[in-house]
Amino acid sequence: MNPPAVPQLGETTITRIGLGTNRLARTPANEAFLKAALDAGVNFIDTAYMYVGGESETTIGAALAPWPAHCIVATKGAMRAGEGRPDVLRGQIEESLRRLDTKTIDLYYLHRVDPETPLETSLSVIAEYRDQGVIGHIGVSAVDLEQLERARAVVPVAAVQNRFNLAERRHEDVIDYCAEHGILYVPFYPMRGQDGEPVARIAAAHEATPSQIALAWLLRRSPAMVPIPGTLSIEHLRENLGALEIELTDDEYRALS
Repeated sequence: MNPPAVPQLGETTITRIGLGTNRLARTPANEAFLKAALDAGVNFIDTAYMYVGGESETTIGAALAPWPAHCIVATKGAMRAGEGRPDVLRGQIEESLRRLDTKTIDLYYLHRVDPETPLETSLSVIAEYRDQGVIGHIGVSAVDLEQLERARAVVPVAAVQNRFNLAERRHEDVIDYCAEHGILYVPFYPMRGQDGEPVARIAAAHEATPSQIALAWLLRRSPAMVPIPGTLSIEHLRENLGALEIELTDDEYRALS
């Protein structure tokens, strides 16, 4: 069985393995790395307001702005309790725009559901920016199925970013829901669970690395899946992209599942 078709975000076709930037500090080497990542074929870059104290967003802006139309940069706001309040969230969106040196954020996630603020209230703020053309698409992160359905009652949800990997699979229902409704599922920490005999055996059979097998399994799991492994190495990034060429057999997929 071949890997599922490439997903879309709006009119943009997304390379099914993106780039996570939660360790991307502001250095000339990291700016050069981002440019090389685009040259290597990555066109889905994930960051957040809180990553490296804001340096991740700033580095992306310095290196890539204005990025090409086929490249999607996603960011997130309201990670901590109290940050989902309208005044705080508006401030984070405005700061993300400045750091990224852009007038439009392609994809903006509510990073966490704020225990102090109704989900609907936080999403209504993001919807204001979407209606102004400042935010292109809206996502939610770390949500269960009930929260996702509540979110979709307020805004069109284009992407869900939840933890999911070979070792941690508690969002199976959300993954299937996303595939059914045309929503991207963006798993963070996608490499975990790659240790152990089954992964090593299958990796050897494909002349691949265990991390490539972990990614190939995610891609096979759902057509909605777009992993975002983090790296600061162009060699590691190219290794990750190599997982796109791996086709697991039915038996191999079942052995890992």
